[in-house]
Amino acid sequence: MLAALPTRRQFLGQAAGLTVAGLGLTAPAAAANPFRLRYALASCMYGTASLADVLPEVNKTGAEVIDLWPRVHGNQREQLDQLGFDAFEELLKKNKTKLGVLTRYDLGPLKLQPEMAVAQRFGASIIVTGSGGSKELRGDELKTAIKNFVEQLKPQVEAAAKHGVTIAIENHGNTMINRPESLRWLAEFSPSKHLGIALAPYHLPQDPEVIAGVVRDCGPKVVHFYAWEHGKGAMEKRPVDEQLMQLPGRGPLDFTPILAALKKIDYAGWTEIFMHPVPRGVPILESTAKVSEEINRVRQGYLARCLEKVG
Repeated sequence: MLAALPTRRQFLGQAAGLTVAGLGLTAPAAAANPFRLRYALASCMYGTASLADVLPEVNKTGAEVIDLWPRVHGNQREQLDQLGFDAFEELLKKNKTKLGVLTRYDLGPLKLQPEMAVAQRFGASIIVTGSGGSKELRGDELKTAIKNFVEQLKPQVEAAAKHGVTIAIENHGNTMINRPESLRWLAEFSPSKHLGIALAPYHLPQDPEVIAGVVRDCGPKVVHFYAWEHGKGAMEKRPVDEQLMQLPGRGPLDFTPILAALKKIDYAGWTEIFMHPVPRGVPILESTAKVSEEINRVRQGYLARCLEKVG
């Protein structure tokens, strides 16, 4: 029987060890390959700003790809249709970035197939949506509903596999996938790698160990991660400083245990620094430059320090 091939992390570690051994040195433990996050930029953080204004911000914020949101949160997905595929592709090339995610709560989980062709056209790997269903379900009733939901999704998941994309279901507070147990059941009943979880800490108990436990339990089914906490919520109009408490480092949630759990599962999906403004559809701050500055503050000033602790 052939031996199992090493994972990327194992291979890099072995290679580093051989190099050090050849020099007669002692290798520092796990220093060669620290865990890092790969960022996607949510277009709706800039409200309904034009794609021509938003796409230059992808690289400025340390992101690799753009996540296009439709109304009511933004309108950049609609802008893509207005521009046409060729013109949008030229904009991507001009700004040296890519489309990585399409967020389509508006379509719902059962009407995503046309969007899969768009994702495939531009190389996007993820389509995010919600589950629907009642947030009031509990216990066996909830478990059965989630099992039935996954069964109902089979044609969509099969189509996603053909297009090379993954459907990511967010744990939204107003749907049946909204609590730790519902996420665990979704992971349990989802055998396909083309159906996963877009994990939103905002909608979970604001306990870092609880959220970290969900990450560990769901493992590779976590395919998208929002760096987003509840703070003072996103449903009522508040002063801007209070709205910004949804962002890591401004609110009280400690992201270090959560990032440690992501490291444990070898998470390699996209991370979005995220929040919802009130009302929806406006930028989180008054200018494009200030939005990007705030995203960088979270990334470089807070999440980077958490990652240093994680190692």
